[in-house]
Amino acid sequence: MKISGFSMVRNATKLYYPIKEAIESILPICDEFIVAVGEGDEDDYTRERIESIDSDKVKIIGTVWDEEDFKGGRVNAIQTNIALEECSGDWCFYLQADEVVHEKYLPIIKDRCIELLDDEEVEGLVFDYRHFWGDYDHYQISHGWYKREVRIIKNNMGVRSHNSAQGFRRDGEPVKVAHANAEVFHYGWVRPPHYMQNKRRALDSVHIGKKEAKERYEKASDEFDYGPLDKLPVYKGTHPKVMEDWVAKMDWKNKLQYSGKPNQYRKPHKHEKRQNKILTAIEQWLERRFGSKVYLSGHRNYELLGDK
Repeated sequence: MKISGFSMVRNATKLYYPIKEAIESILPICDEFIVAVGEGDEDDYTRERIESIDSDKVKIIGTVWDEEDFKGGRVNAIQTNIALEECSGDWCFYLQADEVVHEKYLPIIKDRCIELLDDEEVEGLVFDYRHFWGDYDHYQISHGWYKREVRIIKNNMGVRSHNSAQGFRRDGEPVKVAHANAEVFHYGWVRPPHYMQNKRRALDSVHIGKKEAKERYEKASDEFDYGPLDKLPVYKGTHPKVMEDWVAKMDWKNKLQYSGKPNQYRKPHKHEKRQNKILTAIEQWLERRFGSKVYLSGHRNYELLGDK
């Protein structure tokens, strides 16, 4: 059995993405790792950062992002598929540039891949998600944050990245998956506030276009406002070893708000909206009652095979 890791990235160092750590987190169980690296800005050194990984498993594909593909985030799926097409493994393990897997899950994930390799019904594996917010101690459980996502797919089945690379489809349909029995740590909202604002501007550029994004942020603050953190759950566990240096170098606590009320002059975050608070409370009650993840939405990027 062979596992191929794959990812896509652009301007990672400029926007505070832990791309090297993401790759290194699953490299021990991968036979190769394919990463499509888009040509970035002059002050970015993403390629050099990836090249510093001490492994001959890593293969870099240089790409150029076409602005015609920016709207709707389509470029993300296109770049993901460029890397996917170069994968030669039986399984393809996808991580985005701000996603990291704890080393404690690696043997579990590999065992699941071995167990389900010859199961023709299973097209992929779905992971639970832990979305950190503001710092490395707080995370989101609010309705509106995806609780699970497909990150491993079987190769040579016609499965392709979909939409803005949020999920995968086979012939336009959600893939049939089993649970990986593992979790992805998502650090996409853990950055110094000025980096976070720059990242949001960059993300909006590839979803609504550069011109529209520029207009949207012309009068915006230079720093992102995370809002009060005291209503969020506190993480008591350990972070992946590859993230130890990132956690240690955190130096923006003085820019975070640990209590009080949200700034009334800014647009509320998803978890601050009344409707989402109500839905979150219902989901949390149902999860305590039935002991499994609950998301009160009809949207799914996968079909979970419950008996697997």
